[in-house]
Amino acid sequence: MPAVVYVLGLGIFAMTTSEFMVAGMLPELASGLGVSISAIGYLVSAYAVAMAVGGPVVSAALARASRSRSLMLLLATFLAGQVLGAVATGYPMLVGSRLITGAAEAAFFGVGLTVAINAVEPRLAGRAASVVLGGLMLSSVLGLPLATLLAQWSGWRGAFWAVAGLVLVAGLAVLAAVRRPIRSVSGTAPAARDGLHSELVLFRNRQLWAVYLTSMLHIGALFAAFSYFAAIFTEVTGLASELVPVVLTGYGVAAVLGNVIVGRLADRYPMAVLTVGLGALVVLLVSFALGAGQPAAALVAVAGIGLVGLPLNSATIVRRMRVVANTPMINTVGASVVNVGIAVGPLLGGLAISAGLGLTAPLWIGAALAALGLLSLLPYLRRGASPVAAGQANQTAAVHDPVCTPST
Repeated sequence: MPAVVYVLGLGIFAMTTSEFMVAGMLPELASGLGVSISAIGYLVSAYAVAMAVGGPVVSAALARASRSRSLMLLLATFLAGQVLGAVATGYPMLVGSRLITGAAEAAFFGVGLTVAINAVEPRLAGRAASVVLGGLMLSSVLGLPLATLLAQWSGWRGAFWAVAGLVLVAGLAVLAAVRRPIRSVSGTAPAARDGLHSELVLFRNRQLWAVYLTSMLHIGALFAAFSYFAAIFTEVTGLASELVPVVLTGYGVAAVLGNVIVGRLADRYPMAVLTVGLGALVVLLVSFALGAGQPAAALVAVAGIGLVGLPLNSATIVRRMRVVANTPMINTVGASVVNVGIAVGPLLGGLAISAGLGLTAPLWIGAALAALGLLSLLPYLRRGASPVAAGQANQTAAVHDPVCTPST
C-alpha cells in the first residue's frame, strides 16, 4: 500500500478527532463560554450541517485545482478553523470555527479518498478506502478519549491547541507525500483539468443515488442506536456509569477490527458484504432491544454492531466506484449523505423516546432503518454493482491522472 494512503488516514484521524472532541468536553466548553450544555450540543449539529452542505460547495470550488493543491488548501483551512476555535472569545466564534472545519473535512474526505483509491490497483480499492477510513475508527478509540482527558487536565483550549498541532503534523506529512509524483494506477477518475462539469454529469446515474440511499439508511440506523448507547447501558442494562467508557472503547476496537476485515472482503464482494452486514445489523439491533436488560446479551450485541456498523462504509465506496467514476465530488457528496444519516437517525430515536416508547425505542428505529437499507439493495442484487457504467465514464479519463503531482 503506498505511503500516501496511510498519510491520508492520518489526516482523517486528526480531522475526525476534532469533529468528535466537542462531545467529550461539553461541561468544560459550557462553563468556559458561559452557555448552556444544549448550546454546546448545537455545535455538533452545526458541524454536521457544514459537512453536508459546505463540503460539496468547497469541493465544487476546487474542481479545477490539482489534487495535491486541494489537499493542502483543505488542511490549511481546517487548521485555521481549529486555531480559531482555540482562541475563541465567545460562542459565535466557536460556531464559526466548527462551520469552517466541518466544510473542510467533508471536502478532504472526497479528495483524500479519490487520491488513495487512484494510488492503488482497482482490486485494492476497498483496502485503500479502509485504511483512510481507519483514521475515523481510531479517532473514536484514541482521539476522543485523549482529547477529553486533555480538556479535563488543561482546559478545553488546551485540547483544541493539541488537535491543531496534530492537524499541522498531518498536513506536513501529506505535503511530503503528495510532492512525490504518484502514478494513478486505477484510472477511475477524470483528470482535475476536466473541471466540475465532468463530475456533475455523473450524478445523472440513478444507480449512484441508490448507493447514496442505502448509505444514508445504513448510517441512520447505526446512529439512531449509537447516540443512546450510554443512556441504555446505565438506565436499562444497569451498568455502572464508570463502565460506559470502557464499553464504548470496546465498541471502537470492534469497529477497527471490522474495518480491516470488511476492507479486504469488499474489494471482491461489495454487494455480498453490504447484504450480509445490513442483515446482521438488523439482527443485532433487535437482539440488543430484546436483551437490553441483560448485560451479557447487551455487550455481545454492541460488539457485533461495532464489527458490522461503520466498517460497511468501505463496501459502500467500492460499490459506488463500480457504478460511477471515482471523483472528489462523488466522494464528498457521499460524506454529505453520511452526515444526513447521522442527523436523521438520532432525531428519529429522540422522537421515539419523547413519544414515551422507552429508551430501547432507538434500537427498534435503527433496526427498521437497517431493514429498509437491506430492502434498497434487492433491485441490484441480481445484476450486482456492474463496472460497466464506471468503465464508460472512465474512457475519457487520463491513465496518468496527476492526482498527487506538485502543483505548478
